[in-house]
Amino acid sequence: MKEQHKLKLVIDYEAGKVHARRAAELLGISKRQFRRLVAAYRQRGIVALAHGNRGRTPANRISEQVRQEILRLDKETYRDYNDCHFTEELAEQPEPIVVSRSTLRRIRRAAGQGSPRKRRAPEYRSHRERYPQVGMLLQTDGSRHDWLEGRGPWLTLVGMIDDANNEIPGACFREEEDAAGYFLVLQQVCLTQGLPQALYADQHTIFQSPSQPTLEQELTGELPRTQFGRLVDELGIQLIAARSPQAKGRIERLWGTLQDRLVKELRKAGACDLDTANQVLAAYLPKFNARFQVKAAQPGSAYVPWPQERDPANHFCFKYTRTVTNDNTIAFNKHRLQIPPGPQRQGYAKARVELRHSLDGSLAVFYQAKHLVTFLPADSLAPPRVGLFTPAVLPTPSTPPEPLPATLPKPPRQPWKPPPDHPWRRPLVAKETK
Repeated sequence: MKEQHKLKLVIDYEAGKVHARRAAELLGISKRQFRRLVAAYRQRGIVALAHGNRGRTPANRISEQVRQEILRLDKETYRDYNDCHFTEELAEQPEPIVVSRSTLRRIRRAAGQGSPRKRRAPEYRSHRERYPQVGMLLQTDGSRHDWLEGRGPWLTLVGMIDDANNEIPGACFREEEDAAGYFLVLQQVCLTQGLPQALYADQHTIFQSPSQPTLEQELTGELPRTQFGRLVDELGIQLIAARSPQAKGRIERLWGTLQDRLVKELRKAGACDLDTANQVLAAYLPKFNARFQVKAAQPGSAYVPWPQERDPANHFCFKYTRTVTNDNTIAFNKHRLQIPPGPQRQGYAKARVELRHSLDGSLAVFYQAKHLVTFLPADSLAPPRVGLFTPAVLPTPSTPPEPLPATLPKPPRQPWKPPPDHPWRRPLVAKETK
């Protein structure tokens, strides 16, 4: 079309219908260049107005061999990869194939390979600006998904994402969404990055307690708190409740990305259990952050460094309060736990003690911040679940104990006879002497 327009202006110039300056302006070239076109037209005709690269193979065109290799990999290995992810994987091959996403898209579409992701028209939502600095707000949630693609059980990915720069500061796989998973992730964030200012979560019972306040709480103006709510209160972190999934859309979109990319990383590693999946996840997070992390609006960090004088084990644990019975035992999860006598006092009957269920599964008893006893769990499954604990039992001896000797029967009690000089044997009235 452009060459036809060029030919028309040259013909009009030769016929005297247009001036050289006006024709050059319409073509977007200089007057001198237009006169060169006219001279070439007079010498060689219409052929002179065709572009010099017409019919030539572009110098940057990928070879047919590379094109066929891309289609082979697409068919055998990367059929369910989206265009952008497939482009990145090609660049990481042992023999890298560096092509642009648009080029790869044209090759796949020409071969009849559509996008594996079906997109819907987005609904209208009002825009919310990101928090300006890292550490000011972390969105947290859990994603239940077939992460292992049938090679193992369904798992739940618990994670957090920074609202300011899309960084994932911590995440872990759990068998299901539970409080221990959020404890582990928050502990990872606090010890590596620092204490964030606020957490944004949904209204799951892990974060918001469904219990009604007790009379004591009503009198003091307190609200029932979950174990996670108690933890963030101790650490001085604000917990903000989201009222809809769209309100925490940043982490919801994160799950869509990870369910596409992380699943394939787990597939390549052959992960088929929880431990292997967590190892793959730990190795993949730096790569993910380097790819999707953006620059925050303000430099610096709002994270508060973890205080060195604080022991993380005193905070990242489940805490309960119990009253010691008269026989120095406490009830927990339908078990009676015996408290031994301590160096300061022999018994703790009627005392209020604090139970700390650590993430390693052990259960410690404290009285006035002093450690009394620690009970080990019956199994090695850690981290624990809220309110569930079974103490370890002593091993059963291999040989039966020897029977105790039979006790001899006591002899019958003999009646007691007073001696002759006993007052009972003396006469009541003394005999008179002559």
